[in-house]
Amino acid sequence: MSFSTDVKEELINHTGKARHCQLAGLSVIFRMECILEKDPQSQELSLFMQTDNVFSVRKCFTILKKAFNIDTDILETEREMHVNGRYYKKVDLDSGILKTILMALKEIDGDGTLRVPNGVVSPLLLRSQCCKRAFLRDLFICSGSISDPTKSYHMEFVCDNEDQAHQLLDVLEDFSIKGRLILRKKYYVVYLKEGEEIVDLLNIMEAHVGLMNLENLRILKDMRNSVNRRVNCETANIAKTATAASRQMDDIMYIEQHYGIAKLSEGLRAIAEARLEHPEATLSELGGYLSPPVGKSGVNHRLRKLSELADKLRG
Repeated sequence: MSFSTDVKEELINHTGKARHCQLAGLSVIFRMECILEKDPQSQELSLFMQTDNVFSVRKCFTILKKAFNIDTDILETEREMHVNGRYYKKVDLDSGILKTILMALKEIDGDGTLRVPNGVVSPLLLRSQCCKRAFLRDLFICSGSISDPTKSYHMEFVCDNEDQAHQLLDVLEDFSIKGRLILRKKYYVVYLKEGEEIVDLLNIMEAHVGLMNLENLRILKDMRNSVNRRVNCETANIAKTATAASRQMDDIMYIEQHYGIAKLSEGLRAIAEARLEHPEATLSELGGYLSPPVGKSGVNHRLRKLSELADKLRG
């Protein structure tokens, strides 16, 4: 399973202990996954739900059972509704019971008129922080996703319209999380790119298993990156040392051919002979081969003198 799937599977089990939290979550699912149909003659309401997202279907029925003590199911034999490229199937709910649920969700007035436009959850259901957590949990179940943390950090929510997106941004802001908004085709996408932000949001949604898994992956990824940087740095240093040593060897051999090492001062002669004997040694190692030993800066000074002499001899 993907990381997103694991998190959604975990969040299905978090319905909130308080009824008001359950209602906040159920309202999200109704707004994101369901549509209502009113019979023109009887004025009775029917609920239709998308069934592609098994997580939202399971969560919806779980909350209906806990909050309203209702057992229901999708009516597979009933006609489907096709709206904006999506298919909806009828939910087995009595019209009177459905109206009671919708009134509890602040979705309709007593006469059946829709109260909250544009798919946003009623602010009356989001007055407590615990209800906002439920809102985020069930919105993620309906429209959220997280990329593979071993490759990149990216978490997003796909909203049907701008009002939904801004409501989500406001709720995130209440938890000090700054979401970003982009328009992708006809959808409004709210996303997070920082690993720390995603960890914080998983904690807010109470996806504690997913949080720990992500943290472990982040630690492993950071360790690998650190090792890679260290290896790259050491490789670069080795290459730099090898290049410098090769240039020093060329200078010393040129001096030997056109001037003579024996004519050098004792200090320069000693470092020249040490470099010829130890072509792969670092400056610190090279200084240790001298008697008495010479520090890195002293070795560098002598080698620079040899380089200047070689350049002078070359004209």
